[in-house]
Amino acid sequence: MDEFEVDQVVQRALDRLTLLAETTTAMTSTLDSHAAVRRVCRILVPQLADWCAVDLLDDDGRPCRISVVHRDPGILPVGGLTGPLPDVPDNPVGPLSRVLIGAGPLLLTAADMPHPDKAADPLHARQLELFDQLGTHTAVVAPVRARRQVLGALTIGRSADRAPLTEDDLAMVEDLTHRIALGVDNARLHRETQHIAERLQRSLLPTLPQTGPLQMAARYAPALTTAEVGGDWYDSFPLANGSTTMIIGDVTGHDLRAAITMSQLRNMLRGIGCDRQEPPGHILRRLDLAHQSLYPHATATCLYALLDQDDRGWTLAYSSAGHPPPLLITHEGDTRYLTGGRGLLLGVDPTLPRHHATEELPARSTVLMYTDGLIERRGEDLHHGMTRLRQHAAALAREDLDTFCDELLAGIGTGHADDIALLVARTPAPPHPSK
Repeated sequence: MDEFEVDQVVQRALDRLTLLAETTTAMTSTLDSHAAVRRVCRILVPQLADWCAVDLLDDDGRPCRISVVHRDPGILPVGGLTGPLPDVPDNPVGPLSRVLIGAGPLLLTAADMPHPDKAADPLHARQLELFDQLGTHTAVVAPVRARRQVLGALTIGRSADRAPLTEDDLAMVEDLTHRIALGVDNARLHRETQHIAERLQRSLLPTLPQTGPLQMAARYAPALTTAEVGGDWYDSFPLANGSTTMIIGDVTGHDLRAAITMSQLRNMLRGIGCDRQEPPGHILRRLDLAHQSLYPHATATCLYALLDQDDRGWTLAYSSAGHPPPLLITHEGDTRYLTGGRGLLLGVDPTLPRHHATEELPARSTVLMYTDGLIERRGEDLHHGMTRLRQHAAALAREDLDTFCDELLAGIGTGHADDIALLVARTPAPPHPSK
């Protein structure tokens, strides 16, 4: 082997390592598996092939074409040839069907690509149409497989004006699909874990009471950037003396310990509130003493409020243990934060007295309690988040409470990095004067 041939071998090896490294980076840079495989396709074309396609199986085993990239983007029709594919047949004949049930990688030549009219099944026909549309002379179809499970398939193709793919390329393609599979599998595991965490969190949240003319609604939105369980919670229940509680809190941390602490803290507060039926400041101090005994190294915020009705209308008595202030929105859209009754977080110093404040609530007004995930944004002053919340809440003042909550989350909760809990109550319209 002369020096020129050695240089070529070394260059091919370097190109291969570079391609594998770029593929690994693309698959590990995001937990969105669809976005990741699109990046990989753009890396492989035109370095390895004239075109590239990735098909993934959904949770029910149905194939879907996630990405098709060609060196000449103009050759692809509108829509890019992506979308759902026909089901894998029971007796697979076509190369894609065989790969999706575990075969491969398969090297295909022009002889293996008859006209689509001669396809053995609908899935085979779609693959032959792809070969025909993209002017394919040779191709490799390889399984995307992780933990002995086929997750999809990678197809690369070359036209007749380029050196054909050969058996020597199969090892390279296998390395590529291995890296793609790890990324897709990790994304699926993350999604499953996130789903389990969210279900656990939601199972710890209560059903709101039916409180006569008082309307109530609540929402919980898990963090979009983590699969861990959070410590955000809300609660509401009627007391024997006729009051209705409104409670929201946030235990420090994002793990199972925080979720357990949150659940037990909520249950303790239920017991103390129902048993004592005292002003909010006294209830929070009792909770703080119990919290200090059981969880001496944990801190939490909590906002405890009582809604009451008398001949003059509705009132809100509340006390805050380091929690963001509730927002009062009138039917006309005026807003203000209720900043009374403030105190330290739970778990800091339970010996200090706690105070409460009382507000008269106008008819058809809305009281909004929330956790800090709704207003906090990394790199932004908290004042901006609180101003943004007032503006959005004012615009929604006359919407029904379900719409109010949903639109609030859609408007300012998009892309939130922390859990969000919302609890809202709306006082009824004033009674019509008797004639």
